[in-house]
Amino acid sequence: MTVLILEPLEADVVQWLAERHDARFAPELIGDMDGLLDALRDSRALIAPPEVRIDVKLLRSAPTLLAIGRASGGAENIDLDACRKARVEVVRSQASTASAEAEFGIGALLSLLRRVPIEGSDGLKVGRELGCSTVGLLGLTPAAQVMTQLLHAFGSRVIGYDPALHPSDATWARWGIEAVSLSELVAQSDGLVLLLPYFERFRGLIGERQLESVRAGQVVVGLSHSALMDEAALARALRSGKLRAAWFDSLEPGWLESGRALHGIATLQVTPRLAGTTRESRVRAAWAVARCLDELLAPPPPGNKAPAKAADVY
Repeated sequence: MTVLILEPLEADVVQWLAERHDARFAPELIGDMDGLLDALRDSRALIAPPEVRIDVKLLRSAPTLLAIGRASGGAENIDLDACRKARVEVVRSQASTASAEAEFGIGALLSLLRRVPIEGSDGLKVGRELGCSTVGLLGLTPAAQVMTQLLHAFGSRVIGYDPALHPSDATWARWGIEAVSLSELVAQSDGLVLLLPYFERFRGLIGERQLESVRAGQVVVGLSHSALMDEAALARALRSGKLRAAWFDSLEPGWLESGRALHGIATLQVTPRLAGTTRESRVRAAWAVARCLDELLAPPPPGNKAPAKAADVY
């Protein structure tokens, strides 16, 4: 078998792949690890949803695997280092969900700024306007570019930080974002939006030290992995009122359970991965992943060796 498809895709995308490759649509294997490992023994590509963990055990059971595709969700359940060592490409399409994520982020900011009031100079509790706010973007992703365009239309000041991009890089000016340090991002933002793709080295990137100087009345919108923020520090900032409110589009498993630091905080809102999930974005992402896999699985030209496999094709 060439392509094993676990993630629900548009019917015409599945048909398109089936016409070019020996493709099998088997969503029932999502909860059947033994069946999945057996099916992977002769598969060259796998399209799997975020519920399926891609780790060393799975890769060792897939000796012919060349690529893993994901049309929805992030890469946080994929061991990228293990994929690199196994020379298996990871195919996602961040650009396909950029518009959907940007719209969701803008909506979340508008909602939080307006419905979580602060006390004005006259003593009244009132909401705030996005156009008069400074919005900080953590991570220069495709969604950040779209969001910046929308924020400029409101009249917002946009600042940003990305650990992989130097402040002098021309991308910041081209996108209309003022590059700042991480501490400046937290200290100056009325609304902070987390977009940075997650790697283990970024766990707790925003912790106690950063949140000590958080701007008064700040709200946080998390569209990437919640572990970018330290769990205990986030809870303390919300309970003390240093952070007025936070909205995460996914949260680490167990963080809301009784006995955990974030349990019962009324100013914390969580949604189940809605940001990038729209009808339009799913179609764009499915086609982007399918076409990339089709190219990767194509036989090399006569006389040429197959290209060496790398990881992380976005």
